[in-house]
Amino acid sequence: MEANIAIGIAKFVGAAISGSSAMLSEGIHSVVDSINEILLLYGLKQSEAGPDEQHPLGHGQEIYFWSLVVAVLIFALGGGVSVYEGINSFQHTASSRSPLISYIVLGAASIFEGTALFISIREFNKNYPRNDEVSLWQAIRQSKDPSSFIVIVEDFAALVGLGLAFAGVFLSEVTKNPIYDGIASIIIGILLTVVATILVAETKGLLVGESASPEIRESIKTLVKSDEAVSAMEPPITFHLGPRDIMLALNIEFRDELSSDEIELAIRRIEKTIRESHEEVKRIFIEAASVKGSETPQKTT
Repeated sequence: MEANIAIGIAKFVGAAISGSSAMLSEGIHSVVDSINEILLLYGLKQSEAGPDEQHPLGHGQEIYFWSLVVAVLIFALGGGVSVYEGINSFQHTASSRSPLISYIVLGAASIFEGTALFISIREFNKNYPRNDEVSLWQAIRQSKDPSSFIVIVEDFAALVGLGLAFAGVFLSEVTKNPIYDGIASIIIGILLTVVATILVAETKGLLVGESASPEIRESIKTLVKSDEAVSAMEPPITFHLGPRDIMLALNIEFRDELSSDEIELAIRRIEKTIRESHEEVKRIFIEAASVKGSETPQKTT
């Protein structure tokens, strides 16, 4: 975050000296990135709060809410202001001054942003391992942790934005026509708008409620069916309350000859097996069929 603030200040200074609209848009982009990091950190902190009387399932979805706020900020402050600045520059066309300052600032920012992108991808791959058949984009789409994939998307957009700003400054200097600088600012705004739209779509799905991955659901089915007491089961119902907080509901039919005590022991055994294999499953609710076929609700947490 400190690096983003420093880069943002450098961009604003460069924009003031050179008069570049694209540089100003990139400064705004850095400010938005810094605010977003603060909001994501706040969301992560809030999501760690445990259950209480008003929130019996905890506060895990706080991170999804604040991630949606981040996406809206990128759209409004990043995209909207950059497009406005680019259009406004057409009405006040003036040749860029001291383009060398812009090149230096953009070059330094590219090094920092490239390093940040490399680190964020490395951390994502460490926390969410994937095989060669799954691309980074597919892994991001499947991820339930917006605090990790938002950083990657933002860093990538920042690098592309820096390239656009460089192109705008360079073309304006070569052609002596400042319109290219304004066009670069507008394209940066459109880029941020597209990024924000993608993030809104992803975080909306998480906030509304998404099930666990097909792999986790299939693994749970296999674990339950492998228990000797189980004769049949309905597909498991899963719900992400947070990136690593899954609620699970099961409807299981046990063998007819089992007593109620044996069914209770089987439920505890199944619950233990699931928790040992999937630590992210924090809450398990099981409804079991009794020996005579009536439904006996069992609840475990």
